[in-house]
Amino acid sequence: MSSLVRFSWRRLTSTTLSPRLAHPVRTSSYSTASGTRPASRTYRYSRRAAFIAVGAGLAYGLDRELNASAIGRNLRTLWTVNYKLNFTPEKADQIPALQERVAERVYDLLTSNGGLYIKIGQAIGNNAALLPKPLQEKFGKLFDDAPQVPYSVVDSVFRKEFGRAPAGPDGVFEVFEEQAAASASIAQVHRAKLKTADGSEQWVAVKVQKPDVGKQVEWDLGAFRAVMWVYENYLFDLPVYFVVDFITDHLRRELDFELEAENARATAAFVAAEPRLADRVYIPRVYPELSTKKIMTAEWIDGVRLSDKRGIARLMGDDPASASSTDPLAADRFPPLRGGAKWVMQTMIDLFSAQIFDWGWVHCDPHPGNVIVRPHADPRRAACGVAQLVLLDHGLYVRLPREFQQQYARLWKALLTVDFAAVSAVAGEWGIGAPDLFASATLMRPIRFAEQAPLPDFERMNDYERGVAMKEKLKSFLTDTDRMPKQLIFVGRNMRIVQGNNQTFGSPVNRIRITGYWASRSLATSPSLGLAERARELGRHIVFLAIMFSLDTVFWATRVRQWFAARFGRLRGAGDGFEDELERTMRDFAKSNFGVDIPENVFDG
Repeated sequence: MSSLVRFSWRRLTSTTLSPRLAHPVRTSSYSTASGTRPASRTYRYSRRAAFIAVGAGLAYGLDRELNASAIGRNLRTLWTVNYKLNFTPEKADQIPALQERVAERVYDLLTSNGGLYIKIGQAIGNNAALLPKPLQEKFGKLFDDAPQVPYSVVDSVFRKEFGRAPAGPDGVFEVFEEQAAASASIAQVHRAKLKTADGSEQWVAVKVQKPDVGKQVEWDLGAFRAVMWVYENYLFDLPVYFVVDFITDHLRRELDFELEAENARATAAFVAAEPRLADRVYIPRVYPELSTKKIMTAEWIDGVRLSDKRGIARLMGDDPASASSTDPLAADRFPPLRGGAKWVMQTMIDLFSAQIFDWGWVHCDPHPGNVIVRPHADPRRAACGVAQLVLLDHGLYVRLPREFQQQYARLWKALLTVDFAAVSAVAGEWGIGAPDLFASATLMRPIRFAEQAPLPDFERMNDYERGVAMKEKLKSFLTDTDRMPKQLIFVGRNMRIVQGNNQTFGSPVNRIRITGYWASRSLATSPSLGLAERARELGRHIVFLAIMFSLDTVFWATRVRQWFAARFGRLRGAGDGFEDELERTMRDFAKSNFGVDIPENVFDG
């Protein structure tokens, strides 16, 4: 075959290039100085295209095999950004279609790239309430879920980290289940059995980082940095780039599982030292000798995830009808517990309020999949129906300086006592020029100051004019980004997810009052206070509790209305909970202040 190819090539070249042939093929209308005719333009372009295709294919292959397609992912990112080219007054009638197209492209980009792009998208999604409606809806569908990598990949990670296979006579564990129990964007979790001297069964959860993530992380964070720069300087002219370093640093930390193990131990210590939480909250034990930067081993917890709403209702006794149902649920493995969803939400809000106002150590991803409810670890207490809340996934935490904690506590207290001067003072300390917007975003209920300028008439504007007006409103929000505490990004995320969790279960507790109580108490018990100052703060705390009685009145009126709606037929909105009413007023607030239609359940966790 090779000799035939060489013969054909010699025959072809002699036919097309030799000047001695009687009928040579014409390759050009001119001759070179040496008398030979140059190759045709089509031939030259074809050859260049072939070289480019081969080079691109080689680059693609190398990028895919050696760099986990990081370069290709980033090129896809930069290609997606083209919004401003079409956002013009002349194309005002085309803007809704443009927003739909951009939403689709951004969603496809995030889901196609996966990995840290999912985390970045979730961070944007939790602050997406003022984005165009198509983007809100797309970001609401962005879940931290991904296909699991094959067991062969997991085995290679173990051999690199420990020099041994996951299981077997010389393996790390006695048993290692090859099928992952859960798989997310950056890691997956397998169930394994420890090797024990006494032969007892001790099962653990083994979190294994996907190898591609480590190769992609710096490229992904670099692309995030570039996109945020384009967002600020080219697309929307809004101050957003100032948070990039803070966010990328914390996302990078989330890939260090040794750091996650330290976070879990620190949180367990905080919980153990807080009498109001020590018996109600549990942090799974971590095994440092079986953990590395890419593998973390922790105690396996059997319970019902908060994301399983029906399972929680059955476990906590909130759904008597389902108790006799034959439909199997995870909750059926456990005895019924006392307290209902009210106990779960009270414990959750107490836990995260303590983190924000007392510990200065905040879990930044309290979505329902990271919270488990189970019978108490003490069998005697479990037999009495006592529940325990288990907090998982300790990869992303943020530390709060004491000064920030006190400012944030003062803000919450001022919001609930309608002290607008104090709200404006904190906003000014943080370089925020629109205290009304800031107050509304913090409390998750609309706050309007008496001295505000009249609201713009968004109903009379077209889509382009509304976009410009909203941009100007938001630009007035951040007047000095150097003073803006970056921690607010993650604290706000925590607050919104907790609100969504409470809303999902029908608002069984008054989240605002509970959070306000922890804020006021932290000011009254601050260790830096002198005796006289402490006495004054305690007096203010007592007055604050009396004021909170009015908020409780509104809350319980809502609960009574829910009760009647459930038993005597619900009218429109009659069975909605306290958080539903807050969401409805926030949607009205966004419509009147920004001209933005926020879909229902936008604040769900």
